[in-house]
Order: sequence, then C-alpha cells, then structure tokens
Amino acid sequence: MNFRKIIPLLLLFTCSFYAQDKDNINDKKEQIRSLKVAFLTTELDLSSQESEKFWPIYNAYDDKQFELRHEKMKAFKSKLSDDALSKMNERDASILLSQMEANDEELFLLRKKFSKSLRTIFSATKILKLKKAEEDFNRKLLQQYGDRGRKNK
Repeated sequence: MNFRKIIPLLLLFTCSFYAQDKDNINDKKEQIRSLKVAFLTTELDLSSQESEKFWPIYNAYDDKQFELRHEKMKAFKSKLSDDALSKMNERDASILLSQMEANDEELFLLRKKFSKSLRTIFSATKILKLKKAEEDFNRKLLQQYGDRGRKNK
C-alpha cells in the first residue's frame, strides 16, 4: 500500500468528519466501522481465532490513527486557509511544516508498530491482503461519497 497516495485521501475523509457535528461524526464513524469490519472479515477470510486476536489490535490502531488525523487536522486547518497562508511569515510556515512532518512521522510509526503486531497473528501474505483490502474499502467509500455528491446536484 502506498501511503503517500492514501494519506491525502484519508485527510480529505477526516476533514469531512471535522466539518460535521460530533454526534453525527460518531454515528457516521460507527456506520463506516461496521461496513469496514464486514468488508475486511470477508476479504481476509478470517477464522474465529484470527478475528479474536486481530480486531482488538486493529480497532486500537484505527482509533489512534483517526484521533491523530482528526486532532491534527483541526489544528492545521485554520492555518492552511488561503487568508492565513498569505499572512504567514517564513518562520511560522517553517514551524507549521515541521509540525505537519512530525504528524506524518507519528502516523508512520503507528503504522509500523501495527504492522509489527500483525506479524504475530498473520502471515506476510495475509498482511498484504489486509493492506489491499483497506485500500479497496477506502476507494469504494470515496467512490460512494462522490456518487452521492453527484446525485445531490
């Protein structure tokens, strides 16, 4: 999975959550999580023993990833508006860029730790299948989101 391609998509997805009220966010997050659980379980053909070990690790990872993206985007969003950027001096831009890079690094380390944890449960092949299944799920979710937007026009 190429994270450089997925991170912008997930950031877009996270921003859409940020724009909604908190109750609606939690409802949508739970809806998406249910769909994702069903999709990944089917795609990975998880046994009951694998599921028992996998889902607690995956859910903890997914929650932390969402929290990092959501909270960081909340902080970065106001600083990245056209108006704020045009008024930003080079020093402040450099600080913001460093903060964004630190966030990217934190997300990378989280993913690396998650991958290491998975190696105790799955074969390398199944981990790759998980990465592909996550990509496929996100692509389908974004496609459905785009289709819904076109219907509302």
